[in-house]
Amino acid sequence: MSEQKKPPKSRVFFVGMKLLHKPGNKPPQEKNSFFHTYYKWLLWLSLSLYFFTSYLITSNPNTTPTSPDTSSHVSNSESHAVPRALIDSETNSLGVLKNLKMFVYELPPKYNTHWLANKRCGNHLFASEVAIHRALLTSEVRTFDPYEADFFFVPVYVSCNFSAVNGFPAIGHARSLISSAVNLVSMEYPFWNHSKGRDHVFVASHDFGACFHSLEDAAIADGIPQILKNSIVLQTFGVVHRHPCQDVENVVIPPYVSPESVRSTLENFPVNGPREIWAFFRGKMELHPKNISGRFYSKRVRTDIYRKFNGDRRFYLQRHRFSGYQLEIARSVFCLCPLGWAPWSPRLVESVALGCVPVIIADGIRLPFSSTVRWSKISLTVAERDVGKLGKILERVAATNLSDIQRNLWDPRTRRALLFNEEMEYGDATWQVLVSLSEKLHRSYRRSSGSDELQSDT
Repeated sequence: MSEQKKPPKSRVFFVGMKLLHKPGNKPPQEKNSFFHTYYKWLLWLSLSLYFFTSYLITSNPNTTPTSPDTSSHVSNSESHAVPRALIDSETNSLGVLKNLKMFVYELPPKYNTHWLANKRCGNHLFASEVAIHRALLTSEVRTFDPYEADFFFVPVYVSCNFSAVNGFPAIGHARSLISSAVNLVSMEYPFWNHSKGRDHVFVASHDFGACFHSLEDAAIADGIPQILKNSIVLQTFGVVHRHPCQDVENVVIPPYVSPESVRSTLENFPVNGPREIWAFFRGKMELHPKNISGRFYSKRVRTDIYRKFNGDRRFYLQRHRFSGYQLEIARSVFCLCPLGWAPWSPRLVESVALGCVPVIIADGIRLPFSSTVRWSKISLTVAERDVGKLGKILERVAATNLSDIQRNLWDPRTRRALLFNEEMEYGDATWQVLVSLSEKLHRSYRRSSGSDELQSDT
């Protein structure tokens, strides 16, 4: 940018010299009149004020005209609950993250990339552990100098060991694999021991997070591994009340949904397109409240929904898998998101991403990125005990504020915040994770050590 030219400092002085009499020279007779002298000084004063004001305006870097476009953008962003600092840096790929540094441990492939031999590893609902790792590897926040790192990411994939019996992820090996990884980094690097793991970050994208079990009673009994107790865990599980499986510093993250599949669906069914399905659900829905494990699935919520509304023409309820599942969501007005074994469900992300109003039926659930995603403005929450009233509840919403909810839901920033991209993008799910971590810098050994090196850096 070329430097703006400043007005000459001698403007006012120059005008004064041209208008003042020279000493010893007698002016012509006509200039001695009172009125001529009065107008002469008035002209000098006016020109002086003009040039002085011009100088102030052109020299003030903070003087910026406010256009209607800028005004409306700020208003819309603030109503979306995005922090002001993030709005100001929207053209910057990092924004508020520009000073955050993350070191990614390079572990042997048995801890991560070895599992990618199975293609499902990078695409199933627990695959945020893979997506976050990949995004960090190419992110501008990554540092190759661990001594300048604020946080340390430990990339261990524990959800890619699929059972040969039912095809579901088997995570019985998770504790031993993570323990082995921690032993390795603590022996080869000094940073784990410096902070006792307080600035080390792990992903636990499973039913009950860092408890590493799919059944709640077993997860509670096992608890969080002692080796992770001091660390930061990124986990899909979160509730608003105290729970042993979130008794660790944690960030609630969304389950993984392929952004490519969402984009492909939206090409054929835009979010504001016609929606002929009124209320939709497809998934496991036990006709009998007990499955083979002898435990109640979904606390009987899904069973009650099926029994109450299966014959209701307003509800489209299906129990079997279908390859065009996302197309059904994109054609639906309301998408039911009842709990499964755990409160959260990938349906929540799929519904938001495809413009279907999510109906959250999971008491006490803690939702991801609530400082950015206005959940109360884009979704409905129905208590588990009230599932029998779903028809009346949805009818009331459809008759009152449905259009407002849909308008809020269709904001592309909301969709972006819940999807993990292979390369991090401004505002996407990995970016939101890093923003959440930036609020935990007090846990960084480098930031809190008070060393001379740190002081010079800040």
